[in-house]
Amino acid sequence: MENLNDKQVLITGASSGIGAAIAREFARYGAGLILLARNRERLEAVRAECLRLGAGEVRLVEADTTDYAAIDTFAAALEGHVDYLVLNAGISQRSLAVETAEDVDRKVMEVDFFAPVHLTKALYAAGKWDKTTHIAATSSISGLFGFPQRSAYCAAKHAIKGFYEALRLEMGMPVTLIYPGRINTPISLSALEGNGQAHGKMDPGQAGGMDADACARKCVRGILRGKRQVLVGGKEMISCFLYKWFPGIFFKFIGKASTV
Repeated sequence: MENLNDKQVLITGASSGIGAAIAREFARYGAGLILLARNRERLEAVRAECLRLGAGEVRLVEADTTDYAAIDTFAAALEGHVDYLVLNAGISQRSLAVETAEDVDRKVMEVDFFAPVHLTKALYAAGKWDKTTHIAATSSISGLFGFPQRSAYCAAKHAIKGFYEALRLEMGMPVTLIYPGRINTPISLSALEGNGQAHGKMDPGQAGGMDADACARKCVRGILRGKRQVLVGGKEMISCFLYKWFPGIFFKFIGKASTV
């Protein structure tokens, strides 16, 4: 196993789900961690797990990624160079496009697109990363094609793909885009319905999805191997193959697919 004792990894959305699992996986490599999320109590629990698994120093940052003043202050005060920047914080959606309030569309775009972009730029302006840094941004298979009841989420995840692919080309630096399918995380609980209320339910598809730690192992392995993209999930990933090679079949299939 590669030794990352001298590396510093910054992970957003690190208090639960894929973000917490990626933190645990980097901890197994001995990396130093900076874990950023809103929930201090859950961050403390993740830090304890990471230290037990062999992480170096684990620093916690309690912040909302859409609080740009706080993010700017954090970026300016951060000590050291960021070797791996993992942009994972996000929110999902569960509503028809025409029944989704525009402020919900904007909220999803703010959290899933503008916030990671702002953090990336703030850290760069503060001199915390350069061309040697490896950026990993979590999109979704919904960032590769449209999916019912995910219009704003799809839009934001498509935007992530476009921005970070462009950044890779401009900077000539390593960038990995992560495309998870159905992973067993609590993301559906906080997903926004059309009126802005939390969905508040664990979707069956999510509950039956790939284990988050298994997902993280594949993601981190892909990052360390310098892959441009990592597709990770279960049988739902066949939709990516159909979209690319058999679009006619894909569009007949995806309209009938379960949205939960």
